Amino acid sequence: MPWAWYSDPEVLRREGERIFARTWQYVGHRGQVAADGSFCASTAGEIPVVVTRARDGELRAFLNVCRHRGHVVASGEGTRETLQCPYHAWTYGLDGRLRTAPRSDREPGFELDEIALAPIQVDTWGPMVFVNPDLEAAPLADALGDAPRQLAEIVDMDSLEFRFRSEFEVRANWKITCENFLECYHCAVAHPSFSAVVDVSPDAYRLESSGLVSSQFGPLRRNGDSSFAGGEVPCSQFHFLWPNFGVNVFPGQPNLSCGPMLPVGPERTARFLDYFFAPGVEQSWVDELVNFDSQVGREDTSLVESVQRGVRSGMLTEGRLLSESESLVAHFQALTRAALEPETVP
Repeated sequence: MPWAWYSDPEVLRREGERIFARTWQYVGHRGQVAADGSFCASTAGEIPVVVTRARDGELRAFLNVCRHRGHVVASGEGTRETLQCPYHAWTYGLDGRLRTAPRSDREPGFELDEIALAPIQVDTWGPMVFVNPDLEAAPLADALGDAPRQLAEIVDMDSLEFRFRSEFEVRANWKITCENFLECYHCAVAHPSFSAVVDVSPDAYRLESSGLVSSQFGPLRRNGDSSFAGGEVPCSQFHFLWPNFGVNVFPGQPNLSCGPMLPVGPERTARFLDYFFAPGVEQSWVDELVNFDSQVGREDTSLVESVQRGVRSGMLTEGRLLSESESLVAHFQALTRAALEPETVP
């Protein structure tokens, strides 16, 4: 794709309209909305959303935007009967319906029943919760393709429990962070600790793409780090749901980390990773894995921020991909280009 697309505010605006408003987005884990009367506010790209579980037990999701003057209604997460906009105290039930609006009784023809938060799609995969602002979009299961079956071969998704969330920000365009996730061509050079655990050689490290999903399969390196050997999970899998969601499973004890790459500006990306483990996984192993993963994350942050400085220069128009080692990057770029410029894609 043109390097100008990685810093142009107008491109980001089109991405909001044509990509993030029409795709499935990870917003949190099921534990945040497990109880009746619970809610969780999040974002889909830059779109505010809120997921609720009303007293009837139904999981719902809405645009987190007041129907009065557009203020964001809910923030954070918790348990309560209603959601109240902090601007003028318009108050909505967890089913989205407007319950009260101060002074509305003085307004001729004002009907509470005619106003509600705008609904959006919501669905789950294992412990993960997704939303899609497009009510006409295909179901989540269609978007996920074969990834659930592949992950089920090495980890029991339904047994995983949320442990903690890591949040950080990267000074790079969201697409650069996604492209970095989608290839391990750089791993042998930039990630020595990762490459000591996972065999990243081109004949061992496998890449697959189909539909909206790109997948990487990395076997445990022979004579590698012993702390990742001998556990229930024999190998690593890394899956990416276009446009911006990544899932990581490492060898060793049952584990999964996942999170979106969220644009907060043309050259800034917000990240959060939710970490899940099986109930019996000891904290010492969790700490070891997290330290390992954090080191890889710091290395990736340095890489993508340097890429951003390079593409921002404006002196070159585009790069060159290797068709074998970077096939998933090419797949990502094809999907993105088709969304932004459908008239130019055969």
